[in-house]
This record gives sequence, structure tokens and C-alpha cells, in this order.
Amino acid sequence: MEIWRFFKRKRARTWAMLAVFVCFSVFIAHLFLILPDVSGLKTNNPKSTALMKTRIKQAKREGTEYGVRQNWVPFSQVPQLLKDTVRIAEDAGFYWHKGIDFEELKEAIKKNIQEKKFARGGSTITQQLAKNLYLSPKKNLLRKFKEYLIARKLEKVLSKDRIFELYLNVIELGPGVFGVDAASKYYFGYSVSYLDLDEVVRLVAVLPRPLSIDPKGDSPWLKWRCRWLLHKLQLYEYISQESYQEIAKKFMDAPD
Repeated sequence: MEIWRFFKRKRARTWAMLAVFVCFSVFIAHLFLILPDVSGLKTNNPKSTALMKTRIKQAKREGTEYGVRQNWVPFSQVPQLLKDTVRIAEDAGFYWHKGIDFEELKEAIKKNIQEKKFARGGSTITQQLAKNLYLSPKKNLLRKFKEYLIARKLEKVLSKDRIFELYLNVIELGPGVFGVDAASKYYFGYSVSYLDLDEVVRLVAVLPRPLSIDPKGDSPWLKWRCRWLLHKLQLYEYISQESYQEIAKKFMDAPD
């Protein structure tokens, strides 16, 4: 009798595990079926993004006007210094990983567990592009999983430079401001091609807080972030020690 009960419980657990596995497999298959087709991005520049549409809907609900500023700029016309600064700020290993930086992801998960909230994203440039193009900005595990799948798909279909070009042209850099060229014209009055070192670090500094920080402002947080970027640029020899010292003076009253 006891042996029969043992096998009965074991069989029940086996069926339960099988049911969970089948459900999970169906769920994964469904996600793959509804993933966006990214092949068109090889040659076509997206006219709008999921994030733009979200901001427009938010403005309508609040009864406010919302205009989108965006000027597409070819990758070759973006200053190399700005590209280097963006990678330092957002994804230093961009040209080496395959869409996911697992070391950074591990650190992000550790921090989120410690603080019991989504305190750190750990997203690569490719993941950020996937989110901006196709997903909601809300933070939850399902969205992060979709982001992961789309990022891997982008990496398989597009070159690294094309992914970077798309990112630089759709990233949010202010209220209604998308892309580095539109941001440069909006904040500084001219194309991104003419930005100097001071303006580059100011613009890149606001990437984590595009709706609350003005790159032309003088908030302590902005100055700290600019100093951090300048230090990294000098450390990796993208700028000279002299350039670092000259521009860092403008941000010296920021706390460490």
C-alpha cells in the first residue's frame, strides 16, 4: 500500500512537471511568433518608435501638446568622440558582446535584489534600442525577457554599426527630443557634427535622465556625471590629459 502511494505521488509530480514544461514551451513559442520582424531595419530608418507613441499618448491623456523633434543623421557623420562617450556611458563592451552583457546583467540583478526594486537595468545599447523601438518603458520581468529576445534578433540581423546608428537616432534626450542630432540642434543650435568636448559630455550625461536634466544646466548631478565621463575618456585615452583638465574645470564645484 505504501509503495503504491509512493508511485502515485511520484507520477503526480511527474505529470505536474510535464504540464509546467509544456506551458512554458508554449509561452516561449508564442513570444517567438510575435517578435517583430527587424529585417527592414537593414535599409529603412524607422519613422516612429514605441517610446514616441507612448509619450504622445501620455500627452493626450494629460491634455498637453507634444511634438517630436528628430533629425536622422548617418553614422559616419556622428563625431567619433560622441560615439566613444556614449559607449563609455552606456555599454563599454558593445562591440564585443552579442546583445547581452552577462557580467553587467549579473551585477544589475544583484543590486536589484539588494534594494528590492528595479534600481539598475543592466541593459546594453542593443537592449535599449529593442525597448525604444518596440516595447513599453515599464519595468517588469516579461518586458525584460522580450527585450532580451528582440536584442538577440537585432544582433543576428544587423551589423554593430547599424545598431549603433539606429540607437543614436532614436534615443530620448529631452521632452520630445529624439536622437543626437535633434538634441544638438535643440540645446546648442547646430548639428551634432559641430559639438565640442564640453557639449558632447553634457549631451551624453543626460542619457539616464533625459526628462529631468537639462544638458545646458548646472545641477550638481549633471556636473558630477560630466566629470565622471571626462575621467573615463581620459583614462581610456580618448582625450588628452590637457583636454581633461581644461574642460573638467567647468564642473569642479560638483561633489564627488
